[in-house]
Amino acid sequence: MKILFISLGCDKNLVDSEHMLGLLVEHGFEITDSEEDAEVIVINTCCFIHDAKEESIQNILEMAKYRTAGSCKVLLVTGCMAERYRDEIIEEIPEVDAVLGTNSYDKILDAIQDVLCGDRFQEYADLKGLPKIDAQRVVTTGGHYEYLKIAEGCDKHCTYCIIPKLRGPYRSVPMEELIAEAKTMAEQGVKELVLVAQETTIYGIDLYGKPSLHLLLKELCKIQELYWIRILYCYPEDIYPELVQTMKEEPKVCHYLDLPIQHANDEILRRMGRRTSKQELIDKIDFLRSEMPDITLRTTLITGFPGETKEQHKELLEFINDMEFDRLGVFTYSPEEGTPAAAMEHQIDEEVKLDRQAELMELQQDISAELGERRIGQELLVMIEGKVADEDAYVGRSQADAPGVDGYVFVNTPETLVSGDFVRVKITGALEYDLIGEISQ
Repeated sequence: MKILFISLGCDKNLVDSEHMLGLLVEHGFEITDSEEDAEVIVINTCCFIHDAKEESIQNILEMAKYRTAGSCKVLLVTGCMAERYRDEIIEEIPEVDAVLGTNSYDKILDAIQDVLCGDRFQEYADLKGLPKIDAQRVVTTGGHYEYLKIAEGCDKHCTYCIIPKLRGPYRSVPMEELIAEAKTMAEQGVKELVLVAQETTIYGIDLYGKPSLHLLLKELCKIQELYWIRILYCYPEDIYPELVQTMKEEPKVCHYLDLPIQHANDEILRRMGRRTSKQELIDKIDFLRSEMPDITLRTTLITGFPGETKEQHKELLEFINDMEFDRLGVFTYSPEEGTPAAAMEHQIDEEVKLDRQAELMELQQDISAELGERRIGQELLVMIEGKVADEDAYVGRSQADAPGVDGYVFVNTPETLVSGDFVRVKITGALEYDLIGEISQ
């Protein structure tokens, strides 16, 4: 049977989709990207914020048309929205045949088989343990980089976030399983491994009694075929000395960290349920830059949190101006039902949120452009991602650029290159978020 997979939301969701695809391909399913041809359609949903929820709903309703008037025999919904709105989906969208919760995606084959036998299917495992799929993942990222999800769930319970309710408590994937998975991907040609989780920094604390990300990194660095190992989603308060030391010692580990700080005003941070103060953030950033002067720091912010004043917004602007983050993204606050923040007084008007988001991003654009100018004349190692159509130029990424969220390095050269090639590039120009260069002679 032909199967169409729609994976929405974050890279962690994508890993789940690839595991499901691996199981189905192993059992004879054929992957298609055509809605008209698909006999099974799977939508792996997201509902982290309002826009993600809307996108998930829109995709479900769009695919429902093919269930009623097409070749589709099974319409299956999984992921965070399936966990959160399990009954509503089944009751309100009769075209949906099966719903799988976030910890039940390993039951996808059972679900499809039951539906083909005439039954609707629902499965919601307790949010404990981890789903087990022994089949080899289907890589969907192009083959030269891939995500490795090292843990599931979260114990932080920030007041704006629904994830702990949808994904459960923090559970690390055993190290031997991650090493085996990474070796398989490296043998398939993956050269960059991107470590992801709701929080990567405390990896192993539940299994081994202490944070063990540095030990995992050391084992991954032994895999000969890997060139780069990148870490995302590091909570600042949990970055520990052994991790930083390993980043300094292991040349394969990118000097790059993603620190989702969310805000810089102490009162807002407290009401968000965050575990850092403004001064602690400054101290941690200073520490990282003193230990690794070439480190790239990425962060994300939430603007328009309930009760955020003009002065608190201005304080955040000043903080961003002072810190000069290399990469930065801004979300407008989204009140999610079931979270403490959604019930807080003094909710901010949407128009004000959008104005503040634009102001923050305009400042970051200026910072990014200035940082790019400082790169001119430098030489960077760049991994090629593809060719620019009709030009003697390629697009690639340096260690400073995480896939899918950061900028690119455009490489002008008449040489023939392929995706996954590494080349040394001299930077000759800079745009707001991207760099331009030529191959070093």
